[in-house]
Amino acid sequence: MSRGVLALVSAVIALAVGLWLGGHPADLPGPIRDTFVQEDRALRAEIIDSIEDNFYKPVKESKLDDASLKGIVESLDDPYSSYLTAKEARQFEEDVSGHFEGVGMNVEQDRRGLKVLRVFDGSPAQDASIHAGDLILAVDGRPIAGVNSEVSTNRIKGPAGTTVELRVFTPGERADRTVKVKRERIEVPLTRARLTERDGHKIGVVELLAFSQGAHAALARDIKRLRRRGADAIVLDLRGNPGGLLLEGVAVSSLFIEDGRIVSVRGRHRAERVHNAEGDAILPKDVPMVVLVDGGSASASEIVTGALRDRGRATVVGTHTFGKGLVQEVENLSNGGELKLTTAHYYLPDGETIITGKGIKPQVRAKDDPKTDRDEALPVALDTVARKLG
Repeated sequence: MSRGVLALVSAVIALAVGLWLGGHPADLPGPIRDTFVQEDRALRAEIIDSIEDNFYKPVKESKLDDASLKGIVESLDDPYSSYLTAKEARQFEEDVSGHFEGVGMNVEQDRRGLKVLRVFDGSPAQDASIHAGDLILAVDGRPIAGVNSEVSTNRIKGPAGTTVELRVFTPGERADRTVKVKRERIEVPLTRARLTERDGHKIGVVELLAFSQGAHAALARDIKRLRRRGADAIVLDLRGNPGGLLLEGVAVSSLFIEDGRIVSVRGRHRAERVHNAEGDAILPKDVPMVVLVDGGSASASEIVTGALRDRGRATVVGTHTFGKGLVQEVENLSNGGELKLTTAHYYLPDGETIITGKGIKPQVRAKDDPKTDRDEALPVALDTVARKLG
């Protein structure tokens, strides 16, 4: 091989290696990696300095820093991963604590903005005639299509007594509308319970509205009260429940399953972690159960639904669930913010993972019509569980 050809081949190899290592800086030797990182930081600082010096209006450096960090996470194209500023992180912690300052509704991400899953009784959202099924298209004049759901909901929240402007679209209407809603301190109800009769049997119906801290304890109290009042069977209503804490999902499942697997978690760089039933179940195996779900039942709701189905503890009634078989972990950052990152899939007891967008298929189909004041799905659930009683 001539010297010129050898030089050309060497150059091509060097270029290929350089390109690969440039995209995989963690694999570089320490001193070289540090140089790459320093150059990257210098370039970032150069851009920020140029914006601060030359942009036509003042911009806070902290805003640019936050936007840069958000952009890194948004480049993952994962709707469940996000960078939260210190302020947003505090609001996120309020979400899982069961109380916050806002307008009082549960929502899920939609390609057009936020879809309303549930409006709390007596809330500002209810007073503003916002209903389940409505779409929130903009907050204070800023469209939220494509914006991470946690960022969007944080824009809606704010100090009690302040006002937020929402652009709302009701499916079936010709045009959207703009409403001004006064924020209040919202105490999120974890459960709602009642006793009803079907074919001569007393049946307890318990709605679990979120998997925030204490959800399993609140659910246990309600079920024990219903049993004392003579409930022969239980309908667990998870419709519109967007999920929450993984461990609360395991604890709720453990109220009905004595032992064995509830869910397992596996990630790209993580060994399988199995969550088994914890403690003693509060409901005897001979007490029939139905789990009622819909397209708003997601995450921890699907963990509970899948576990009760796979372990033969309950019949699933309703429509396909949301389809969120991914696990997020939250890392506290040095600036007071948080990194919420999708790290793994979860797997139901029979080995199934929840396919994104498909969810869990019900064993008995029952669909509620949002255009009516009636609840068309609950009677199907009651009939299903009553048949088990004979």
